[in-house]
Amino acid sequence: MAEEKSQASSKFPFPYKPYTIQEQFMTALYDVLEAGKIGIFESPTGTGKSLSLICGALTWLRDFEEKKKLEAAQLLADRVPQQGLSKDLQNSSVSSSDKLEAKASGGELDWITEFVQKKAERDLVDKLKDDELKRKKREERLEQIRNNVQLKYASKRKRADDDTEHLIRMSKEVLASDQSTATEPLDKEEESFILAEYESDDEKKPKDSGLSDDDDDVEEEYVTKIYYCSRTHSQLAQFVHEVQKSPFGKEIRMVSLGSRQNLCVNDEVRHLKSAQQINDRCLEMQRNKRAVKKQSEEDEETPKRKRESRAVCPFYTYEQMQFLRDEVLVEVKDIEQLVSLGKEIKACPYYGSRFAIPPAQLVVMPYQMLLHSSTRRASGIKLKDQIVVIDEAHNLIDTISCIYSCEVTGTQLCCAHSQLSQYMERYRTRLKAKNLMYIKQILYILVHLIRILGGEFIDVLLQCLNGKLLALIGIGYFLNHHFFQTQDELNMVQNRNISSLFGFVEKYQVAAVKPVDKENEKKPKTAALDNFLQSLNQKASGQVTPQTQGEAMENEQPAMASPMMKVEGFIFALTNANKDGRVLIQRQGTVAHSSLKFLLLNPAVYFAEIVKECRAIVVAGGTMQPVAEFKDQLLLASGISADRISEFTCGHVIPPENILPLILCNGPSGHQLEFTYQKRDKPLLMDETARIVSNLCNVVPGGIVCFFPSYEYEKQVYAHWEKTGVLAQLETKKKIFQEPKKASQVDQVLSEYSRCIQQSKLSAGDITGALLFSVVGGKMSEGINFSDDLGRCVVMVGMPFPNINSPELKERMAYVDKTMMKTEGRSPGKILVENLCMKAVNQSIGRVIRHREDYASIVLLDHRYSRPSILSKLPAWIRGRTESKASFASSLCDGTNLEFSW
Repeated sequence: MAEEKSQASSKFPFPYKPYTIQEQFMTALYDVLEAGKIGIFESPTGTGKSLSLICGALTWLRDFEEKKKLEAAQLLADRVPQQGLSKDLQNSSVSSSDKLEAKASGGELDWITEFVQKKAERDLVDKLKDDELKRKKREERLEQIRNNVQLKYASKRKRADDDTEHLIRMSKEVLASDQSTATEPLDKEEESFILAEYESDDEKKPKDSGLSDDDDDVEEEYVTKIYYCSRTHSQLAQFVHEVQKSPFGKEIRMVSLGSRQNLCVNDEVRHLKSAQQINDRCLEMQRNKRAVKKQSEEDEETPKRKRESRAVCPFYTYEQMQFLRDEVLVEVKDIEQLVSLGKEIKACPYYGSRFAIPPAQLVVMPYQMLLHSSTRRASGIKLKDQIVVIDEAHNLIDTISCIYSCEVTGTQLCCAHSQLSQYMERYRTRLKAKNLMYIKQILYILVHLIRILGGEFIDVLLQCLNGKLLALIGIGYFLNHHFFQTQDELNMVQNRNISSLFGFVEKYQVAAVKPVDKENEKKPKTAALDNFLQSLNQKASGQVTPQTQGEAMENEQPAMASPMMKVEGFIFALTNANKDGRVLIQRQGTVAHSSLKFLLLNPAVYFAEIVKECRAIVVAGGTMQPVAEFKDQLLLASGISADRISEFTCGHVIPPENILPLILCNGPSGHQLEFTYQKRDKPLLMDETARIVSNLCNVVPGGIVCFFPSYEYEKQVYAHWEKTGVLAQLETKKKIFQEPKKASQVDQVLSEYSRCIQQSKLSAGDITGALLFSVVGGKMSEGINFSDDLGRCVVMVGMPFPNINSPELKERMAYVDKTMMKTEGRSPGKILVENLCMKAVNQSIGRVIRHREDYASIVLLDHRYSRPSILSKLPAWIRGRTESKASFASSLCDGTNLEFSW
């Protein structure tokens, strides 16, 4: 049986003859999905990992659906004993063997038991019939769309045109209107500033969502699907293109999910600077649409009532989003194609793509959308019995910790308190009693948070403290000793009242702070609290320390997110279990520069939610080493048994002679290479490094990428080499480039670096290429490909250990020391630091060797790389070919030298 299964799972549709390691990858993947396991897959860049994931996973999904369909048909025909059914159907049916056993053991079968069993069987048959009917209707509808799209939508579009044009016209009129009526009396001009009564989740009654009466039609059956997640939108787009080229590209139902910033097609919203502003404006337009509908109903009862004009989104209409959903399902589209489609049919891609989730077989999304529980629920993602594939998962632990960690500054706390206090005082007599209560509760919390930072409410932004204070404490201690004075106050945060309180904040979001130079720009009419607080933001902006125009332009930062929303995120973070997080209190000279930060120490708490629901999970990456950390801190800590975890690691497709990894323990002059924090500043060590790099420039053509542990050390070495004349010597062979700190300059530097290498290859001059100084963990250590001549050699200067004096890292070390067992006598905290270092190293050196014909050398400058504990954390395909050399001279003089392929 196992042999037949292995043979069947190895026959995968593929666009070309796969490599042997790809066949092994797909077979292992198929087995993991079939068995419902957690798979860790490591496949180096250039080995076709994406295609292996696509063809392996979709082959399993195709087989699963066919088997389920066949078993359902057999059950409906009553021709198969239920013992032979798959686990999915057995869970919802009653086995015939159970009846026989009951008769044999208990004599006559109890009539109540028999009735219950028969009813369960009837319910199962009814469900199967219903599912089959839905499936056929869906397939027929999609087939009609494939055959004649224009005919399908012609009549519907015609009916929608009038409404769409009306909404666009109304939206533009409102957005273009001049808000210059500030001198009118409060009861007229400021009527819109008064908050509507807010109802918490517990108080809400069923309400209209603002869409059509046909909203129920969008509720479709959630078919078994694969959720594919990766780190960036560019990686997702690349994956979608691989799907399009695969044998499944014509038949698979796939939808791409993304952020509003990437999917919005409303020009009035897209022009906003930050993602927070785009989100706020989008949600406000939805609220306006519901308010407009409610106002229309009231107008029918009281025709003389004055109509208030509101800006609504013309793309947020149910009928157009239905069009988009069906178009998405019939043809695989990436984010750019989705946006183009939304503009064409005047439908919102952000919400329309969500409508396509239930019937989709493959859902592609950024992994923040999967890992953040509230975002996952808001997006309509249901994980029960589904498949999750997380690609580029090497930083999964850190990503989860970052997503659930939250920081709020003194400036944000003071700004939120000031704005909300002024609003309450100005409109106290006009507010509903319940809204006034919520505002007072929020102010109460803000007062305590500011006091923790040492502030009072007289000139709080200028309040100075004596020296600096840094404290890192547990949540329970923080809440009981620093935040609340009575148990009743603590209960307000810990029980469901906090949901009601910050549900109020979510509904009435504070507008983002605009840069000073935008102060006089006309703003569209916004929601009640938004307008008032935005005006306060503008006044506050004018009171900031004076700057010249040039300084303002140079220091201008992206628009700050809503202070109230930052406060909300921090308070919600405090409701986490006490043992899983810490609060870092950092007091500076002023409250404005002080901050409170919540640190999540146990990411397994949130990953366990995903593991509990999914049928199977696959985490994949080009480099997953060190795997032990991943298993211990995330999988085993999530309650996964060791026998449910499956590991797969494959070698590279390049020949052994195409890579030369070297560990240099000593330099050309015999000085030991040890770049510890205490020793790396020595001129002797920097001079030794210069000799190595100079020798490499003499023998390596094309590009050399040299990684330093930090920007500071790279700057220090550069200055020393410039002073000693090393840079001038290096420039006789290679043109030197430095990694910029600003992300906006990265493309320009890479373009010039590439152009220099290409020109040197064509010319017969002394310049043989280029030398790029980069930083581990910087802009060029991940996501940048130095293939072919762009990276014939990568040099790692020292070991990029994190700062062990960091309070956050110290607490993480203490936490793992307390919760995990020692390994070979070594403390988990020290292993954690070592793992963080080697993960960064693996990502950096992985920038070279990008395809089968590529070749390069990897030079690790530090004798500590030769330690077994460090060497074992290199990727297997590199580790097996790594040679440790006592000196640089020995690497040139023995049988294997740096000119191996040149």
